[in-house]
Amino acid sequence: MSAQLGATAVGIKASNGVVLAADKRMSYGGFIVSRNAKKIFPITNRAGAAVAGLYGDISGLMKIVDAEVRIYESSYKTMMPLRSIAKFLSVILYSSKYFPYLVEAIVGGIDGDGRPRVYVLDPVGAITEEDYIAVGSGATMALGVIEVEYREDLGVDGAKDLAVKAVRAAISRDAGSGDGADILVITDKGVKEESIRFRVTMT
Repeated sequence: MSAQLGATAVGIKASNGVVLAADKRMSYGGFIVSRNAKKIFPITNRAGAAVAGLYGDISGLMKIVDAEVRIYESSYKTMMPLRSIAKFLSVILYSSKYFPYLVEAIVGGIDGDGRPRVYVLDPVGAITEEDYIAVGSGATMALGVIEVEYREDLGVDGAKDLAVKAVRAAISRDAGSGDGADILVITDKGVKEESIRFRVTMT
């Protein structure tokens, strides 16, 4: 899937939170459909997702997750735990494995025990917990940057800088990714979203 559907999304666990980031380009093959595609999604004020893949599937899938989270919160009067969000998404993906959503997802945030966590899911719902991860067609380049500079004591500011650097590196080599980065910083104080445009340089 990564070779066909352009995107780069990364998730990094910091000592005091989680940073998710993704490029802004939506492309199919060699055609750029949009330079403002959103691939990061706040889910609660302690959880979010970064997703790469077919944009229609991304949008539909995140609407299902959002609806389920709202139902949970209304029923139990508390936030849905991060692990439960990741497992719910895993169940949706697995139940559709014969006609799969063409997505790779990263779910991250602060879990009920107060610890930052990052989970990654493939298109058929396999789920693993990681300190950092990248998905999409630019994942190889992004991971190469993160692996060199990642430290367990990295704070969210350092993790944000590293996530932006990784997405920028992927964009420089992957034609399916581009046009900037959307960033989600999640701590026990809440979720902060921002967007960055990268300057295009001609050589």
